Amino acid sequence: MMGQLPADQNQLFYEFSLESHVPEKHMLRAIDRFLDFSQMREHLAAFYSDMGRPSIDPELMIRMLLVGYCFGIRSERRLCEEVHLNLAYRWFCRLGLEDQVPNHSTFSKNRHGRFRESGLLRFVFESVVERCIELGLVGGDGFAVDASIIKADAHRARGFSGVEGTDWHRPGRQSRAVREYLDALDNDEQAVRAHEASRKAISLTDPSACWTSALGGPAFYAYSTNYLIDLDAAIILDAKASTATLADEARVAREMIDHTEQRFALKPKRLAGDTAYGNAQMLGWLVKEKQIAPHIPVKDKSEGKEALFGRSDFTWDDQADRYLCPGGKSLKRRRRKFKKERVGITKKNTIRYRTSKLDCDPCPMKEQCCPNTPARTIARSIHEDARDVARALVTTEAYAQSRRERKKVEMLFAHLKKILRLERLRLRGPTGAQDEFLLAATVQNLRKLAKLVPSSLPEVPLVA
Repeated sequence: MMGQLPADQNQLFYEFSLESHVPEKHMLRAIDRFLDFSQMREHLAAFYSDMGRPSIDPELMIRMLLVGYCFGIRSERRLCEEVHLNLAYRWFCRLGLEDQVPNHSTFSKNRHGRFRESGLLRFVFESVVERCIELGLVGGDGFAVDASIIKADAHRARGFSGVEGTDWHRPGRQSRAVREYLDALDNDEQAVRAHEASRKAISLTDPSACWTSALGGPAFYAYSTNYLIDLDAAIILDAKASTATLADEARVAREMIDHTEQRFALKPKRLAGDTAYGNAQMLGWLVKEKQIAPHIPVKDKSEGKEALFGRSDFTWDDQADRYLCPGGKSLKRRRRKFKKERVGITKKNTIRYRTSKLDCDPCPMKEQCCPNTPARTIARSIHEDARDVARALVTTEAYAQSRRERKKVEMLFAHLKKILRLERLRLRGPTGAQDEFLLAATVQNLRKLAKLVPSSLPEVPLVA
């Protein structure tokens, strides 16, 4: 006999448990094993008043944000709808069937207020990293660093040329992102003009975003997300936002290495990176100050064009402080004496070594060496010894291993964009970008914990 649903649903009492309706292998159940926000209230206590109506529980908002970034729910309005409808989301957020979901505007108020002032998102991220260290997922022997470009929430057509300039104090221009941009320049009009003159294009929506075409195709406004990972299990040890420029990415890499050493007492023996980190200053800092082996390709433009001698054809004599050319002539740092001693270091932190015109004119190899100049000149970096160390490491097996393992950070960026759907930012300004990158990195580490730590282990809650 064909069955039929009852005509009404007027049952007076129901017996229902959210716990029984969340599958044992659900991602949120696996992540929840490592979360305990018991210390978060102490961290936020100074940012809440002792009187007045109770606020929405900050733990609830953090749990909802983790759900959103874990499942690629980019809109906070949609996140509230999904938490309202999805039983697993309600269970993870500790909401019963009858509990109300906070309004989406609550997130903006707290993010730009208490969460940012207290550094809560970094507090939660670093608590997750500490949990990874406790469980042995961080070896500390080898790190990798890299950056990936993320589009900013700024239309490419709504901007102006840096040469033109604009009046940021016009009505309607003082958005939160604009105020942050001006505060970074101390609201000094001359400093703002000088900064803007050096840029090709500036967004009226998010002036701190960088105009770039690094991905090919039309240019757009963007930020870079910078990751420092441990190579054992690809745990993210630090995540920072920066402008989409190579110089800024190298600076942020140094800051992340310093911060990781101070915060977690972790200092790697080797660092893997691409050519963006192979500049002389970065290599000098790694080798001389940090004693870290740079498994990084050297950024070198000293090799000559085809059929011309490059720097590798010249022999360096460290004791005599000179180069020897293929013809056996000397390239010296100084060829005449000055009354006032000169340092001899250029603005690019290089020392110029020159040969004599008297040696070059009769040389039969002049056409292969300096056909268009009277004498040959070589610019040697003040960090050339560190560059030599990096060049020597290229032939080692450890370097080859680092090059293979460095792909782990590229996989994290692919996961960030394709699975977590963070291809374009929703928040504006450097702090908005930083908030998004920290939340995404926190979720990636939590997912890694859920994957690598079996559920049979005793549950030791993460203190955040």
